[in-house]
Amino acid sequence: MSNSFNRRKFLGTSLATAGASVLQSTSSWASIRGANEDIRVAILGVGGRGGGHVGEFSRLKGVRVVAVCDADYDHAVSKRNRLAKDKKKADAYQDYRKILERKDVDAVVIATPNHWHAPMSVHAAQAGKDVYVEKPVTHNIWEGQRLIDAAKKYNVMIMSGMQRRSSPGWKEAIKYVQDGELGKIKVSRGLCYKRRKSIGKVSGPQQVPDTVDYNLWSGPAQIDPIMRGRFHYDWHWQWAYGNGDLGNQGVHQTDVARWALGADSLPKRVISVGGRFGYEDDGETPNTQFAIFDYDEGQLIFEVRGLGITKGSDQRPVYRVKEGHKAAITVGNVIECENGYVAESKAYDYDGNEIKKFGGWNDGSSHQANFIKAVRSRKESDIEGTAKDGHLSAAICHAANVCHRVGAETSQEAIAEQFKGNDSALATFEDFKEHLAVNGLKDFKPVMGPVLEIDRRKEIFTGAHAEAANKHLSRHYRPEFGLTADV
Repeated sequence: MSNSFNRRKFLGTSLATAGASVLQSTSSWASIRGANEDIRVAILGVGGRGGGHVGEFSRLKGVRVVAVCDADYDHAVSKRNRLAKDKKKADAYQDYRKILERKDVDAVVIATPNHWHAPMSVHAAQAGKDVYVEKPVTHNIWEGQRLIDAAKKYNVMIMSGMQRRSSPGWKEAIKYVQDGELGKIKVSRGLCYKRRKSIGKVSGPQQVPDTVDYNLWSGPAQIDPIMRGRFHYDWHWQWAYGNGDLGNQGVHQTDVARWALGADSLPKRVISVGGRFGYEDDGETPNTQFAIFDYDEGQLIFEVRGLGITKGSDQRPVYRVKEGHKAAITVGNVIECENGYVAESKAYDYDGNEIKKFGGWNDGSSHQANFIKAVRSRKESDIEGTAKDGHLSAAICHAANVCHRVGAETSQEAIAEQFKGNDSALATFEDFKEHLAVNGLKDFKPVMGPVLEIDRRKEIFTGAHAEAANKHLSRHYRPEFGLTADV
């Protein structure tokens, strides 16, 4: 991996004022944190989800938010001022490296754009900070092992922002299906039926907002012209920074789907069908897509639908196991078993009758408190959503997106032929076509990727299409901000 950012350079530059002892003393200060000591937290990236974290962590007992940071300095100042109104003092920064130099920061929460998640997490681990990193914890498959290695090497807690891992209801639901209460799992299904409008199309490169340090914002990515009308958020739909809705909202649901199967690796193979339909804009990622993943433990199917329930509608489509069933899911999980299914907070038989309701259902709002618990205990077993969990569930999304990117437009007949004999896949494709048809799209050719085989130990693609696919396992990192294989 071409990159000169390494631990030695980091200690010689960013940590010069703090001293190299910060790394050597990580375990010692972790061990002396008492139950009555405040955990001092910095939030990195506070424009969107990170802004929520500022409030959520500052309300936790025994936690102080001491710094906020964003490459858009206005965001950092705004959150600092919001804390000040509550008589809570925090410093505002534009460069996250200045926070990593501080000995009085115990942990960081990372809610930057996706391309920064893994590099910033590793840099924080190198500086001896515990890390809560939002989903997806990586921007590509290669970064995942770097994250896992950093947690072990620097003896820090790294927790992924997979909030459903902290939901009592989901824990109960997963145990219910894994105990075989509904028989063998047939399909573990994740759904992201979330209406997304066009982001528009610009006629040329756009200006960097005055409040943004674009070098810092780009970070490990190349400094490219801005080809989108809205600088913030719409990066989700461009490959250099985001991972589409599969890797945005969808990674929460891929995590639950994999968790239900009990699968502890990448899948054996993946195939994706999709495209960006209904408008032409500056987005690059699919807005309508399904992917099928084969595990030893069973089949995982994920679907993204970014168009409305009908053409021009802002109403989300819904998924029902059978027509007429009460359970209608837009964003969530359906675990289909031999004798019934779980749809979010309830279990049903195939006549549509509710047979079980899972208690303590929530959205994982206790996730931040769980992180603080692990910071205090220094036990990885206390983490609900480890670096490995985050990596494997993000890697599902990345694998499907790689499959899409090496695919080609394919006739509907050829796609149907590909899925012949796989009833679940074929039914998913029929639903996919119907969804596009009600949105006024009938004569279309989706992009179908080849079946990509995966070496689950090495986490690389193998087989006939490996050369093209493996080019997307990682990226070129700018030396100042990137990663090396040896973290």
